[in-house]
Amino acid sequence: MKHPGKKALVALIAVLLLGSLTTWQLTRNKNKDAAYRTAELKRGDLLVSISATGTVEPEEVIDVGAQVAGRIVSFGKDAKGKTVDYGSVVEAGTVLARIDDSLYAADLAQAEAQLLSNKAGLQKAKADLNQAELNWKRAQVLGSSQALAQSSFEAYESAYKTALAQVAVSEAAIHQAEAALTRAQRNLGYCTISSPVKGIIIDRRVNTGQTVVASLNAPSLFLLAKDLTRIQVWVAVNEADIGRIHPGLPVTFMVDAFPGETFQGTVGKIRLNASMTQNVVTYTVEITTDNADGRLLPYLTANVQFQLLRFTNVLQAPNAALRWSPPAKEGEAESGTKKPGEKGDKKQAASQAPGSDKTIGILWVLDENQKPSRIEVQTGASDGTNTVVEGADLHEGMQVITGIRLSASGKDMGGTNPFTPKLGRSKGSAGAK
Repeated sequence: MKHPGKKALVALIAVLLLGSLTTWQLTRNKNKDAAYRTAELKRGDLLVSISATGTVEPEEVIDVGAQVAGRIVSFGKDAKGKTVDYGSVVEAGTVLARIDDSLYAADLAQAEAQLLSNKAGLQKAKADLNQAELNWKRAQVLGSSQALAQSSFEAYESAYKTALAQVAVSEAAIHQAEAALTRAQRNLGYCTISSPVKGIIIDRRVNTGQTVVASLNAPSLFLLAKDLTRIQVWVAVNEADIGRIHPGLPVTFMVDAFPGETFQGTVGKIRLNASMTQNVVTYTVEITTDNADGRLLPYLTANVQFQLLRFTNVLQAPNAALRWSPPAKEGEAESGTKKPGEKGDKKQAASQAPGSDKTIGILWVLDENQKPSRIEVQTGASDGTNTVVEGADLHEGMQVITGIRLSASGKDMGGTNPFTPKLGRSKGSAGAK
């Protein structure tokens, strides 16, 4: 019994094979006709820039530390009455944290007691001086005579001078006690950590109950930004590019937090303390920008472009077109005895035009026979993708060659017939000769 569905299936397969073969043949012919990749000359604006990466930084950051050691017992309140934390806005003098002050209060009490003791000692010394002075005066009246022995006379004199010196010692002890008292008062005051300026807390580095130890270096408790409306971008610039950057240069940058949005800035300062990483020398460039809306947060990564030169309404050619030259076979007829692509040709393409800062370049176009034809042009600034070009034969929309679609031998690089059976791949096959 015959099945009509089989005939339909065979017919469908035949149609699909015929369609695939036709499509492959059209693609093959199209690839042969379009042997070269081309691009058109465009007219527009061109920006010469230097790209770098930087970090958004607060303009002025204050590291608030502790000058005494102790345990954090509590935090202060911010302007809204909430416990001081990340992002808290504080005024100058706002209490940020308190350290356990029991030991320092005891030191203060001891210093006060010592001062009272030294003051009492001064009073006693003055009383002794008064008595010694009276004795010494009487001894001077009697003099060294039968009424007063010489030894007694000398003893009164020595006692007076000793009492006088003791008064000076007591007065010095009082000054020393007063200094110790002042120090104890200061240490007790240091147990209360206050904000030195008005600003916002970027980082809180301690918790309640944590013990801070102040030795040679003051431990950091808070990181405070004075004003986040004044923000900077710190950019590491390679030494090869730093000579083209100067204060006042316009800058644009983007951050990942706001994709597609461009921020404006200007170069403010170039720091002279260069750093070296893996034998690469870089300089830090400070970029100032407006952050009145507070959208830029500290320590965001910024992709920066330093705008060196801007050209308006200039004719541009793709850099790939200026780098390309045809194989020797195709280029000999158009360029004479010198083959494009030889060292001499490259030297000419890179030479400088007389009386100008522009250089000579070579572009290739297709003539009426679809063969590469050479055009000598003057090249100017480049943004890395396109280059400014000038020439009498150039015009907007002109197609210039950027590459080859087929191999130099003319073989189709688009592939072989998918329906041709593959009989063998060995070197000894008939088609391997």
